[in-house]
Amino acid sequence: MRDFKQTLAEIQKAENTIFSVTFTKKDGTVRTMVARLNVKKGVKGTGMAYNPIEKGLLPVWDMQKNAFRMINLKTVTELKIRKEQII
Repeated sequence: MRDFKQTLAEIQKAENTIFSVTFTKKDGTVRTMVARLNVKKGVKGTGMAYNPIEKGLLPVWDMQKNAFRMINLKTVTELKIRKEQII
């Protein structure tokens, strides 16, 4: 399995590009999400009470649910950026 920091680096290189990711959620279910980084919609500027990266999580904007979600970087099984299969 890849180190989650490698996966994070690949996603961060995408910048504002929409990408697809498949990962296993905390409850054990598999989730495929279409998401993007750096969305400012609905952000109040107060920040989070913890650093999600330290826990292997990445906050993203879920394009299908129109809400912020967390990706578990430690359990990513598939990653597509610009239609290119990364993982």
